[in-house]
Amino acid sequence: MQEGERETEPEEYRFEDHGSIPNNPTLPMLVYKQALAGPNLDFSRCKELLSGNGWGGAWVDGVFPYHHYHSNAHEVLCVIGGSASIAFGGPEGETVEIEAGDVVVIPAGVGHCNKGSNSGFSVVGAYPQGQENYDLRTGEEDERPGVLENISNVAPPGSDPLFGEEGPLLRRWAG
Repeated sequence: MQEGERETEPEEYRFEDHGSIPNNPTLPMLVYKQALAGPNLDFSRCKELLSGNGWGGAWVDGVFPYHHYHSNAHEVLCVIGGSASIAFGGPEGETVEIEAGDVVVIPAGVGHCNKGSNSGFSVVGAYPQGQENYDLRTGEEDERPGVLENISNVAPPGSDPLFGEEGPLLRRWAG
């Protein structure tokens, strides 16, 4: 564990297939409340932390205001500023309030949509090594045939994005 990280047991969320948003049939979404603090709320420090734990392709932005998912990659969102209400699991899913310091690990297939955020809301997003070429799916009918196979073929990450090989992600996603 590095300075600015707090060991925390994540909250688990599971979502059923919504039809247009497939979600993930086996892996729970994990929310690490207030896992980041201090210097790790800065983009470069957060990117360095994620990269050191095998998560790459880092970017900084918000979350799209429409339901979408990635069928070929898991994703981590580290909230580095502000707060937001994010709907996970599709239109019939669950809205979770997230704020600076929170980290969300989204399994491949799980939908997410920004339902409202303050002007300072920003996240650092990243993907497990080898999954940086993620797709962007919105639940269109013509997407459906291939995405279920994509989701089932996404390899588990080699480490927890925050706590490395000893982190709770590996225990929670052990098959």
